[in-house]
Amino acid sequence: MKKEELTIAKNISKWLLREYPNQIWRYDLADLKLTIGQAVQNKGLNPHRGYPDFLLALVTPTYGGLFIEMKIGRSEVYRKDGKMKNNAHIQEQDFVLRILRARGYRAEFGLGESHIKELIVQHIEESENE
Repeated sequence: MKKEELTIAKNISKWLLREYPNQIWRYDLADLKLTIGQAVQNKGLNPHRGYPDFLLALVTPTYGGLFIEMKIGRSEVYRKDGKMKNNAHIQEQDFVLRILRARGYRAEFGLGESHIKELIVQHIEESENE
């Protein structure tokens, strides 16, 4: 997780604790600085590349949970013409998001802090309107 994404993640966590304290969420912190031994252990435990940054463990009538691949903004994922960037890492992440969608999860790129909050609110509201 990039420094800017980590700042967004911290802000989202503070907001969730204040607004939705009963929700359960988790961040994937794969980019932490680890010792070589820790990195080997982590890779053995988490062998799949492209796993999303955030999981809200909340089932709705439509989805098994919410995964978000956090980005600073739209320009990290999409070109000006709206097409996805030709970037191996972004395409790998998109591939994982598509697999998760096929398995019944809501899985999206979160394009900045306000968009991420919007995705979370939509998901929580759907669960409350069963």
